[in-house]
Amino acid sequence: MASISSIAQSGLQAAQVRLDASAHNTANMNTPGFRRLRAESSEVAGQGGVATAVQRAPQEGVALEQEVVDQMTATYAFKANLQTLQTQDRMMGALLDVRA
Repeated sequence: MASISSIAQSGLQAAQVRLDASAHNTANMNTPGFRRLRAESSEVAGQGGVATAVQRAPQEGVALEQEVVDQMTATYAFKANLQTLQTQDRMMGALLDVRA
């Protein structure tokens, strides 16, 4: 069983990969023949957390609207995983206060 911090950390890394791919797509959207990058996440069975891989889209072109949505999604994922880490930190502090 994985710890909460390792699960949240894998979520933070997945959000970073998604944000990096979207930034790359935005920067190269006017490049002829460019195919966008997609960040695909999947759960890690038995360990908790997620694994993320970057793949090229089969068709050429970038939709700026999709990139904005991907960037917003990554931002929300960062916030959610950070909240998880902060909650774990508070829980550990409370547990140490009870035991001390």
